[in-house]
Formats: sequence, C-alpha cells, structure tokens
Amino acid sequence: MTKDQVEMDMRGRCSAGQKMLASIIIRLALADSFGQNCGILALDEPTNALDTENIDALAASLVDIINERKNHANFQLIIITHDENFLRKLGQSDVMEYYWRVLRDSRQKSIIERHRFG
Repeated sequence: MTKDQVEMDMRGRCSAGQKMLASIIIRLALADSFGQNCGILALDEPTNALDTENIDALAASLVDIINERKNHANFQLIIITHDENFLRKLGQSDVMEYYWRVLRDSRQKSIIERHRFG
C-alpha cells in the first residue's frame, strides 16, 4: 500500500474486503504455481465482505484470467454466488456465454437451468 508515494506495511490497515481480495489473489497464485496441469478454478461466494469497488476489481481480474486461459484445453471456472450484481459484471464481458442457476421447484427438488448472458 502506498500513501503520499511512500510504501506502507498493510498489516493492520486492510479492510475485511481487502483481506478477502488478497486471500483470493494468494490462492490463485498458489493454484497457478502448484497446479499447472489442473485447469479448474472454483470460487465459493468470492464477493462476501467485498465493497463495490473490490467486487468490480475481482470481476475484471476474473475476466482477465478467462481471456488468458480460454485456449487451455482443460480450463473450467466455477463460481458459486448469490451476488446478482457480480454476475451481471461478469456477463458484461464477451468471454462468458452462459451461467447455470440452481432453483427449487414446488416440491423443493433442485432444478438446474442454463441462462445466456446478455
């Protein structure tokens, strides 16, 4: 973190959202370092504790990752989220074509529906 062009230690100065974003970045780096042949990236509720600015940054970063890895034969991105705004942000890019929504019917049985972005 920099303040007035001076680099400062972030320990004790991060918001919960910044800590969450840093945690995601570290996990992505570890997965990239140790799992080069594993093309699955799964995020469960990645926007919890993030403010709007950090949610936008996460969505933009994920779009960059998708663009970088879309030609890898085994790349899969799985995001579990209840955040409709985050989902819309991801859908604004042209890299994601569709998403899956899990619902319950009148008998409380799960239904999985495919939806197109746009």
